[in-house]
Amino acid sequence: MDSAPSYRGHRYPVEVISHCVWLYFRFPLSFREVEELMLERGVVVSYETVRRWCAKFGQAYAAGLRRRRPRPGDKWHLDEVFVRINGELTYLWRAVDQDGNILDILVQNRRDTAAARRFFRCLLKKMRAVPRVVVTDRLRSYGAAHREVMPSVKHRSHKGLNNRAENSHQPTRQRERAMKGFRNVGGAQRFLSAFGGISPHFRPHRHLMAAPDHRAEMTVRFAIWEQVTGAASRPTTA
Repeated sequence: MDSAPSYRGHRYPVEVISHCVWLYFRFPLSFREVEELMLERGVVVSYETVRRWCAKFGQAYAAGLRRRRPRPGDKWHLDEVFVRINGELTYLWRAVDQDGNILDILVQNRRDTAAARRFFRCLLKKMRAVPRVVVTDRLRSYGAAHREVMPSVKHRSHKGLNNRAENSHQPTRQRERAMKGFRNVGGAQRFLSAFGGISPHFRPHRHLMAAPDHRAEMTVRFAIWEQVTGAASRPTTA
């Protein structure tokens, strides 16, 4: 088990910090709204402090959750969608497995073969595994990059087969609207890397589960969250 992030120098306890980060990445809230929710609970913290916590701990929490996930499936769905950052058209590249688990997210300015090739290489480096098959839409850049980077992997190019990847963009679109867009490419990449690791952890397939099963699953996931953030190791007082 890897150690939790260090909170040395922070005057707020880990329970407050991790709860604020959870609120921000789990729900479509602004930093000021998180500040207000904490104030209702009797915790006085500024929205700027919440912003710094999310920037410092968000990706660390997301990385800890990813390390505790089961091994991803061998069928990878890849898709790209446009996002506007400061009025400029950029592209969000995303890969998920057959179960909908997010494998990687990459924000790039282009949608050509070089961009697809870079995404493939980043994906393989991060996953340290080679899939059995990759599924994409009919963008020709995928085919060219596939032949160069992973020619031994089967490639299926069909619009209707890639709904799983396309559906995975929906939470990001909802959050993008709530945030009124992203300000820069680097900020979008940092936020989406953390968001893609934290938000899905608290989004089990609710429509496939009975209420008692869902509550039991969420209890397990909150316990994992406490382990990742370090709240579970805090001593309790009588």
